[in-house]
Amino acid sequence: MLRRHLLHLRYLLRHKWYVFLECRRLRVPLWIALLHDWDKFLPDVWFAYARLNHPPANANQDRLRDAFVQAKMIHQHRNKHHWQFWVFITDCGEIKCLPIPDVYRRELLADWRGAGKSMGKPDLLGWYTECRETMRFHPETRAWLEAQLGYLA
Repeated sequence: MLRRHLLHLRYLLRHKWYVFLECRRLRVPLWIALLHDWDKFLPDVWFAYARLNHPPANANQDRLRDAFVQAKMIHQHRNKHHWQFWVFITDCGEIKCLPIPDVYRRELLADWRGAGKSMGKPDLLGWYTECRETMRFHPETRAWLEAQLGYLA
């Protein structure tokens, strides 16, 4: 059990390091770069991530995935660098995308770049192209991101 948590800590610190470097390149304020993904150290996120990425023997995969999805949603709604934070669903199901302020869209880009490097998947443009149609952005935010990524529609 301890090994699972140490492996998760190692990954999370590596992720934070690469994101920190990208934040500095993108001129994200130091305090935001340092606090990036702070809540992944809280129990309501930590345990679900650690268990899914390093599952216990004979674990119920459906329960692990459900707990992870809930933890990821909590994380995304706590952190303004996630595009999901800026998507509002009305009581009638209408989806409204708000523009992401510049500092958080720069942190979002740093997060994407850092995550790719920390997972050994540096093809950010390929990943974005694959996921593009399912991501919801305000047109202004999408235009900025795609210019940064060099995406050509």
